[in-house]
Amino acid sequence: MQYRTVYTSALLVISALLGAGCGESTSSTKGPNYDSNGSDNNGETSSDFDQRALISNIVDDVITPTFTQFEEKSVQLHSQLTAYCTAEQGLAQNSVTQDERDQAFSQAKQSWRDAMVQWQRVEVMQIGPLLNNDNALRNKIYSWPVKSRCGVDLDVVSFEQGNINGVAYDISLRTPARKGMLALEYLLFSETTAHSCTESTVPQGWDNRTESSRLIARCEFAVEAAKDINVNAQSLISQWDGEQGYAQKLKQAGEQGSEFTTVHDGVNKLSDALFYIDVFTKDSKLATPLGLFANSCGTSVCPESVESPLAAHSIDNILSNLQALKALYEGEQGLGFDDFLVDENDAITAQNITQAIDAAIANASAYQVSLAQALLDNEQQVITTHAEVKAVTDQLKSDFINSLALELPQTSAGDND
Repeated sequence: MQYRTVYTSALLVISALLGAGCGESTSSTKGPNYDSNGSDNNGETSSDFDQRALISNIVDDVITPTFTQFEEKSVQLHSQLTAYCTAEQGLAQNSVTQDERDQAFSQAKQSWRDAMVQWQRVEVMQIGPLLNNDNALRNKIYSWPVKSRCGVDLDVVSFEQGNINGVAYDISLRTPARKGMLALEYLLFSETTAHSCTESTVPQGWDNRTESSRLIARCEFAVEAAKDINVNAQSLISQWDGEQGYAQKLKQAGEQGSEFTTVHDGVNKLSDALFYIDVFTKDSKLATPLGLFANSCGTSVCPESVESPLAAHSIDNILSNLQALKALYEGEQGLGFDDFLVDENDAITAQNITQAIDAAIANASAYQVSLAQALLDNEQQVITTHAEVKAVTDQLKSDFINSLALELPQTSAGDND
């Protein structure tokens, strides 16, 4: 079946991009002072900057609240989808009006947007549980770029029937491309209820169903998918912030028995997350639809290759990525990497990166149309956005890692785009 071929090919892509963060070592290029000896702070840098306090602040005041807020958004998403599905069923039974149904549908879509804004902040903070087991937990919530709209269509019917080939349906066992935030985008924002399958395997009886029955089947599966997202969001918090969670491991870096030999190793692990903005935001979300890399149109400008085409949410995703980057880099109101740079007598780099991030945020905030539409109407605007993000990543891959004696993640090493 074609959708399985697409899924397998896309899985190879995402494994190559994300998987480098899953092994024992994710880095290849080092700042010139990496692991040097002779300082008073674990022998890594020239100053006595409190790196442990930096880790604690970013863990407790940046990452943990970001994960928690997404879990809260997932609860709201499930609630709004349940209300919408009740309204959809009520419309079919003439117990609610079309206006009431449309309002519930609009609120469900807005709830998806709100959850996606928060998830895109989580995306930039891929560390620990989001990287484990080839990014399994992350992919259950958001499998992009791996997707299968036909797979979602098939699961809508399988869930409705309650079984697959005689085995009870269990969404937790389904492949990521059939569920999660991507599936909900398709179910909520597709302009048609026609299925997307093009091969011999199609949703049983779908073509003979009424529009109302299709919408009800889709919304019922959407409620189940939202419930699964919440289950996985809770799992993320448990694995991150539990008594034996990854947050504690980071804060105990350098202590006896820690998986991080020095505190600086823990800082380096946190810094790896910053480079999501390079591999994904810059390359996959901007350079690819611009045609700088191969896309579904070949190597030309391709609106179809943006991240969230159905919901027209791609530039919002990029903006959230940049805002999350700023929070990670600056540590919100507490110690951040910018403070570390200043303490290392490199206030110029600290300021340059802050200014570059702010410029990229201002650029992304200025869009009046979707990213896909901008590619058609004002390609130069998207080229400029790419350049603004590249200005950030160029600084991160050079002066940033050099001044702080950090390793550059393997995913970004050698990338001169």
